[in-house]
Amino acid sequence: ILPMAPHHIRKYQETDRKRVLDLFSQGMFEHVPATFRLVLKMPQTFLVLLGVPIALLLVSGSWLLALGSNVTLLVFLWLLARQPWRQYVVMCLQTDLADINKSYLRARGSCFWVAESRGQMAGIVGALPVEDSPPGRKQLQLFHLSVALENRGEGLGKALVMTVLQFARAQGYSEVVLETSTVQQAALTLYLRMGFQKTGEYFFSKIFRLLGNSTIQLKYCLPSTQEGGP
Repeated sequence: ILPMAPHHIRKYQETDRKRVLDLFSQGMFEHVPATFRLVLKMPQTFLVLLGVPIALLLVSGSWLLALGSNVTLLVFLWLLARQPWRQYVVMCLQTDLADINKSYLRARGSCFWVAESRGQMAGIVGALPVEDSPPGRKQLQLFHLSVALENRGEGLGKALVMTVLQFARAQGYSEVVLETSTVQQAALTLYLRMGFQKTGEYFFSKIFRLLGNSTIQLKYCLPSTQEGGP
């Protein structure tokens, strides 16, 4: 068995900016194929892919036109599957990731970390306080967990989540919350194995509703200092 590759998790520095944004964007666009497959499995998609070519064949009598329409429809569905991820990336680059230092590192209760492995950027994660936490609860929200493709299987995702949980405990938070999506199965499995519990589900946008990709809300309850938990 090969030893686990060494990694180092530290706070974000401004010199990390380009690599962080690249890793974030790549991680998001990585979900396009899974979203596309999700669309193809929908009954209405099957009906369209079957019905349109048949209708064109009956009207025109051309097999070439019928087959060409299917290719066009598949390209359209691919672009449709890509669009919401593109919108999300653009939104983040214009909001919290526009100035990571300002968004995550200027207040005591928030932070942004990067993981390095073999001298390369290997993972990222951020955490911000939830402004409208329920009464009696102090919540920290985990954002932008992403691990480079070549570093999967090294335990980096778990290490980054543990970093957030430890930070939350040290800062006196009672809960860590996050959102992920149906197609992000690897992340969802990791969170559930680490003790996060599902608290809700909704559609982030009309396009995601159309595509059947729901957003899943998760929560991790931290033991109070009085309980003396880990």
